Amino acid sequence: MIKRFYIFYFFAAILALEACKNNDSVYKTVIYTGVNVVNASADTLNYYLNGTRQNNGSSLYPGGQSFYLPVPVGAENFQFKKAGAFNVLFSVPLTLKDSTNYSLYVAGETADNSFSTIDDIDTTGTQNGIGTRIRFVNASPTTGNLDVTIGDTLSYTARPFKSSSNFLHTGSGTKEVKVLQGGSAIIDTPITFQPGRVYSLVSRGMVNGVGSKKFTVGIVINF
Repeated sequence: MIKRFYIFYFFAAILALEACKNNDSVYKTVIYTGVNVVNASADTLNYYLNGTRQNNGSSLYPGGQSFYLPVPVGAENFQFKKAGAFNVLFSVPLTLKDSTNYSLYVAGETADNSFSTIDDIDTTGTQNGIGTRIRFVNASPTTGNLDVTIGDTLSYTARPFKSSSNFLHTGSGTKEVKVLQGGSAIIDTPITFQPGRVYSLVSRGMVNGVGSKKFTVGIVINF
């Protein structure tokens, strides 16, 4: 009788041990990277990651940015809707790598008018609060190649739609920004660049557009 009890407790202990192993789950480590959503379209948008809305506080207005959102690396799917609308305008699949920041530009109402950039943000020379780094991004679908000058130190030549230059170092302060199409200036305006920052100068809209579709340039803060 006692022997049978020993055998019973032995097997009971084995089952309890296996149950503990099954309950001691090891959770997979999730690695994140940063994605900055930039609205270069004429619409006010809401954006979703794999079906879950990300901008719960407010919609993303034309010219606005989300700043860098933590997004898991790997295959992810962004969806966009007009503010107040139920139907998805379009989706943008992205494969994200570890230790890499991205910007996702929405320049229209279709996936063809959206594109992403890898943001190689180098703060060398800006840490002392004197200089800044600036790149130019052409997010204007109908303007063709654009030439851009920033003050008397930076220039970008023949930049097509969906192109992004490198971040270039320059001094901070208020600078005259010119955007030229076919040699003619279509924008000539002062823009202030704060010291210690990294910016993208982004064109959007159409040359003959009106309202939120008007051609303009603005800055996106990358750092």
